[in-house]
Amino acid sequence: MSDSEDDDIPQLSSHALAALQEFYAEQKQLAIPGRDGKYNAGVIEENWQLSQFWYSQDTALQLAQEAVAAAGEGGRIACVSAPSVYQKLRELHREDITAYIFEYDRRFAVYGEEFVFYDYNNPLDLPGRIPEHSFDIVVVDPPYLSEECLRKTSETVRFLTRGKILLCTGAVMEEQAAQLLGVKVCKFIPEHSRNLANEFRCYVNYDSGLDCET
Repeated sequence: MSDSEDDDIPQLSSHALAALQEFYAEQKQLAIPGRDGKYNAGVIEENWQLSQFWYSQDTALQLAQEAVAAAGEGGRIACVSAPSVYQKLRELHREDITAYIFEYDRRFAVYGEEFVFYDYNNPLDLPGRIPEHSFDIVVVDPPYLSEECLRKTSETVRFLTRGKILLCTGAVMEEQAAQLLGVKVCKFIPEHSRNLANEFRCYVNYDSGLDCET
């Protein structure tokens, strides 16, 4: 290519170049999960083969707000098999709260370091970066309504929590939940985005804003 042809190529002014760089920076910022709603609650669809049933938007919000209040300023929240609560926590943009998602579904790896692969069949098979008793509250929704699933998941919860537990599971699991985790049923009734045949309840082991009166 000759020098004359080089001269014909349009050149951006310093002002235009700076504006273009600013545009690209903004687009990169928007690509961060949760900033533009791309990975917010309900965007990643349920996988029924993995026994996934998302909460309604209102329920996810109430549970996320309860978790924030229970964790306190600078608190750490673990969402175990409760991705729609985790996603709602991200929507709240609370920089004073740290939240992790423990999930078997690797689609949630889009959340980077906050994602922890989790299989309830191996309840204590967790990475070394997750110390024992390192979360102020654990929000947990075991994927199956069975004593085995709740028992194994409870091992994980007891390992993670510093004390507070917010469990969502079927009403039929009330007795086992009390025995395994020392939780009591709340008045608040969680709802799902799709109607489920099984009656669901929330359980806690602390004074909760979800109202523990039955």
